[in-house]
Amino acid sequence: MPPAVLAALAEPVLHHRGPDFKGLFLETLDRLQAVYRTRNDVLVLTSSGTGAFESAIVNLHSPGDRILIVSSGEFGERWQRLGAVFGLDVVPLAYAWGETPEPDAIRRALVESGAETYVVVHSETSTGVVLDLEAVLEACRPTGALAIVDAISSLGAVPLETDAWGADVVVTGSQKALMTPPGLAFVSISDRAWARSGTARLPRFYFDWATLRKAQEKGSTATTPATSTVAALHAALGVLLDDGLESTFERHRALGRACRAGLTAIGLELYSPADDSSAVLTGALTPEGVDAGELRLALRNRHGLEIAGGHGDIAHRLFRIGHIGYVTIDDVERAMDAVTEELRAAGAPVPEGAAREAARAAYDGVVPAR
Repeated sequence: MPPAVLAALAEPVLHHRGPDFKGLFLETLDRLQAVYRTRNDVLVLTSSGTGAFESAIVNLHSPGDRILIVSSGEFGERWQRLGAVFGLDVVPLAYAWGETPEPDAIRRALVESGAETYVVVHSETSTGVVLDLEAVLEACRPTGALAIVDAISSLGAVPLETDAWGADVVVTGSQKALMTPPGLAFVSISDRAWARSGTARLPRFYFDWATLRKAQEKGSTATTPATSTVAALHAALGVLLDDGLESTFERHRALGRACRAGLTAIGLELYSPADDSSAVLTGALTPEGVDAGELRLALRNRHGLEIAGGHGDIAHRLFRIGHIGYVTIDDVERAMDAVTEELRAAGAPVPEGAAREAARAAYDGVVPAR
């Protein structure tokens, strides 16, 4: 997190019904719309991103409604489980983990199923795959189905034009590219989605969009919000908008190139795509005989470096390095050195210094160092 965010967290706690919080909250809503690139309402939820998932399900559907949910990893499958829990007729369009869903295939599945809503995961954090969301929304627009976009790790990390591309509902969380601690989630809602929510009959209370919007129109919240986290978000969005979204996106792409170049320079196999779509995170497989969990623990204990593990059947070999938010090339170089050192300690024939050099070479000249 940027220093400005940490400083905001250290400020005295604001009273959530006082004028100071009201002014900060209204400005935060304006900043969220700017990052979302939307004129639509953006609602703030005190929850994890999964709470925003649930809000989209219960505010748009009635029992038995048919919904197409595309999965190519852990979080697409979570959406499918969530829809089933609420009694929806879930039509799964399942890809193998690590595959990229195809726009025309999603459109065909919508036509064949007759589903009136569909869910796509823009950035599948479990695999590193970022789909071509603009192409998906364009391909599916003629069906008339409402598009629900999971942008938990993509909003603020890679281009996402909510209004221009025609996304009806976009959900995200505070803890990824928005550089804020976990605890807040957000959902943007188009006019079409608002109209659908007016006829939806699934029960909701805490996540009722109409109640939330009514409170936000007054600069308030329906229930007690996470006030200090909102203050941190306000600061983080200010940093993001001051830096400029386009320059931020390019920095993320450059960091992805650096990370991929560094890992492949020491002979590791990439799990995430080997192209600029992998701007959110880089997934790689450890050499045979090296356990990814033990590698992560060594990185944490001996280098103070936290990276993510994998999901599914290859969790014992998959590790993931995130490079969105307040991350620099220095951080990536440090990660390359640490991974190299620990792989060598585990007996892998990894050349010393090659990962750092390749990472810097891939990054140099693309984005100036911060």
